[in-house]
Amino acid sequence: MKHEWIDSAARRYVNCNRDTLVWVLDRPDPTGFLDTKVSSLTGADYDQSSGLRGPDFTYGWIQGRGLEALVTFAEHYRETEPALSQRLTDRARSLYQELSKLYARDGHAYFLYDAALRPVRPALDSVEAQNAAGQIYTYSDAFVAKGLVAAACQFDPDKSELYLSYLQDVVSAIEGERFQMDEKCELSAENARSEPDDFGPRMILLGAAGVLLRANRPNDTAFADRFIDDVINRYFDPASGLLLNIPGQDICNVGHGIELCGFAFEHLAARPDDPRIATLVSILVRSLELGLQGPGIALSLSAKSGVAVSPYYPWWPMPEAIRACALGLSLTGDTRLIELWRRADDAFFTNYWQTPRRLAYQTRTIEGPVDFVPATPDLDPGYHTGLSLLAAVNAIAGAKL
Repeated sequence: MKHEWIDSAARRYVNCNRDTLVWVLDRPDPTGFLDTKVSSLTGADYDQSSGLRGPDFTYGWIQGRGLEALVTFAEHYRETEPALSQRLTDRARSLYQELSKLYARDGHAYFLYDAALRPVRPALDSVEAQNAAGQIYTYSDAFVAKGLVAAACQFDPDKSELYLSYLQDVVSAIEGERFQMDEKCELSAENARSEPDDFGPRMILLGAAGVLLRANRPNDTAFADRFIDDVINRYFDPASGLLLNIPGQDICNVGHGIELCGFAFEHLAARPDDPRIATLVSILVRSLELGLQGPGIALSLSAKSGVAVSPYYPWWPMPEAIRACALGLSLTGDTRLIELWRRADDAFFTNYWQTPRRLAYQTRTIEGPVDFVPATPDLDPGYHTGLSLLAAVNAIAGAKL
């Protein structure tokens, strides 16, 4: 199945990724951490007057994502562009050392660190000390564990079992109701148990299956099948065809549903006859049919009406849709995904991507780009955009789409 538009899209993705990675590498790293604290509206760096967006604060969440991206792209370019691969590896090693030190010190990663790298959380006028996490695990643990596993398996194999154990600790916390999604409030067992039963943690950790596959650790991915089953069995709403954020409720983060489909297709790529694939394709198709409205995909919508219930349209669901459609198409040949893929691609490159700046607007409304930071002020260091587009490029090449 050869498609001219898909070939042109692949070339665009290759150029987009390379431009962004060079931009990230060209920025200074005096601390060993990645610095992408830049306003997507102006292209200007956040400075000391920017409060929690400024250089005195480090977000563990984004550093873990960045490490996974750097390691993955270093391997991707190893044969074709060894000089770029070496730059990526060198930066990944520096970041790996810093995150390893934080994990060795705390046994966890935290969402926010102050200038002295103490875990903190936002307070009324500044920040206050964050509780020690103890047996509670978070999204920051998930992203940092994935990054540490990817890095250790590539260039520090003696530590790979340590970080695989860390990753399994996160999985166990999700299945044992010890995972806390909201890291801006006090970390505690009570807060973790009182949170809504959202499928987000399982979705994010499902992405670790791809990390383990690329690291030649396929035998460590049993949790991925459990997570796929759990999400389909408890969150799939036959009436709307969507994944609900919380069973029995109306609000739907279709971006998370799309992201889950992409991760699941990656995990199931060697099992094209798996009966869950058809359900996942139907979820992806319905998510995009309803979700692609306005400039992109709204942060949340009503499953019953399909109407957006958030004014915000973040950048990341479109690259995730590109990944999911490419992987789904290569796995099933379902041609419905081509037009939906094209629509997601057009939304991203028309309404978000800034070619001269080599970055995307973080968030839009119907009226245009706005100063709204979805999670961290750091711009995407090759994770949502880069790894999604890379997966699409690889799917195109591998399946000869």
